[in-house]
Amino acid sequence: MAVSNGRKVVTTDRQGNYKLPVDDNTTVFVTQPAGYQVPVDEANVAQFHYNHMPAGSPKLKYGGMKPTGLLPKAVNFGMVTSQATATTEQECIIGGDIQTYKKVEADYAAKGAFKDLNARTGYDGCGALFIGDIVGDDLSLYPGIRELTKRLNGPARFLPGNHDMDFDAKSRAHVYDTYRANFGPTYHSYDVGRVHVVSLDTVDYPVPGKSYNGALGSKQIEWLKQDLSRVPKNKLVVVAGHIPLLTFADQGSEQHQIDEVKQVYKLLKGRKAVAVSGHTHSIENMRKGDSMAGWQDIFGVAGLPFAHITSGAISGDWYTGRMLEGGFPMAVQRDGGLPGVVTLDVKGNRYTERFTVRGDKGADQMQLGLNTPAYRDWYRKNKPATGKPKPGTVTALADPLKVSQSDLSGTWLTTNFFMGSTGSKVTVSIDGRRAQKATRTQPMTGEGQYVGAEYSDPAAAQEQLVHGGSVADRSMHLWRQGLPTDLEVGKHTATVRGTDAHGRTSSEKITIEVTE
Repeated sequence: MAVSNGRKVVTTDRQGNYKLPVDDNTTVFVTQPAGYQVPVDEANVAQFHYNHMPAGSPKLKYGGMKPTGLLPKAVNFGMVTSQATATTEQECIIGGDIQTYKKVEADYAAKGAFKDLNARTGYDGCGALFIGDIVGDDLSLYPGIRELTKRLNGPARFLPGNHDMDFDAKSRAHVYDTYRANFGPTYHSYDVGRVHVVSLDTVDYPVPGKSYNGALGSKQIEWLKQDLSRVPKNKLVVVAGHIPLLTFADQGSEQHQIDEVKQVYKLLKGRKAVAVSGHTHSIENMRKGDSMAGWQDIFGVAGLPFAHITSGAISGDWYTGRMLEGGFPMAVQRDGGLPGVVTLDVKGNRYTERFTVRGDKGADQMQLGLNTPAYRDWYRKNKPATGKPKPGTVTALADPLKVSQSDLSGTWLTTNFFMGSTGSKVTVSIDGRRAQKATRTQPMTGEGQYVGAEYSDPAAAQEQLVHGGSVADRSMHLWRQGLPTDLEVGKHTATVRGTDAHGRTSSEKITIEVTE
């Protein structure tokens, strides 16, 4: 099996022996093979590493790493045989941005996504991978996160984000010491079934002129090259990172995407692969061939070579918005999506993706709204030129589901299909009429972002402008359909049906009212 010091990857002999060089700031870790399971600690966090820092961290606000003492004669990694990791059918949970800034937000997460995960089974093999921004800068909240993972029915693994750093560290070598003490190496890999999961550290810090940058660095690229060289070509490779390789939300930003994206693509050429990420607090299900202008302009990438999924955030829009009966805030995200987690359902080396909204068992897959001239006027009047709206400063739009007959020609029924993507289809039937195919607002064919009232999610934006949070003024998974101009005065029911790229269907109904 493969063992690494973060620079070099070696393979054990038949007795499990290996040799690796270490210095006084090294984490040695093993790649769990399929059919075996590493132990977990009292918080359910997978234990597959050994930190070696004899003198401990330099003085850090949040403690960093305690002295580990002298290097032992051997560092051995225990594991047991496991049918759960051997089976070729796996459920891999991907959770983005728990990002608690205070203790009460850990309680929101406990009542939301973690309550859902506690009620689920079937992921005891692949477990749950939390992809960065575990907390929001205050690393003293890490123990609260470990309390949350005790609720899981599978092992928890982590990778770091830009809010998981020891910002008072004087060098790059120690910026993740507190993270490493709590969760392990900043990058690593593991196998379940016919899946190889690679967790990457995608945050370069400090960076002159920037707070941080999306990058891997030459050391990690070399490790990735060696790691993948031991993976059979017939396995599915899941490449996980906090900052996305590429993203719709920040498609024009160099900082919020990965500098070495083309190098990663080259290393994965000829393999079945999918990239998963967080960071943007939005849901994105981007398919092979999707293209945005920013990717071409900044990185020279004309189209995605394989699917990229941005998981959304467990915190949603940083726990903003009105409180719900479940004991957590609405927290509608910048794309109009709701908080939740992504699951990769794997059979062999193929997968299907699904999104589970926090507090829901999986039925909630879309959000319907009405984009009327009155809504657009209200939106333009109330959306701040910069920043987020302050809760309680905007009066709600009166009768958002009403439209006058004279405005029918300028009105769309909108569908935010959370995991909608290229290859998805949305149809709208009003009062039982023949279903009409809705148009996706962002085709992902090499254009820039379409932004503004016409491209916004009315249901999300009204929630956000009134109760606070980011405003869903753009989305890569929004569809719209113009209303028939011959609708009579009165109430009408629209039935919306969404079919994803895998042929799975969801449906919702909405009642609108036409006035004189």
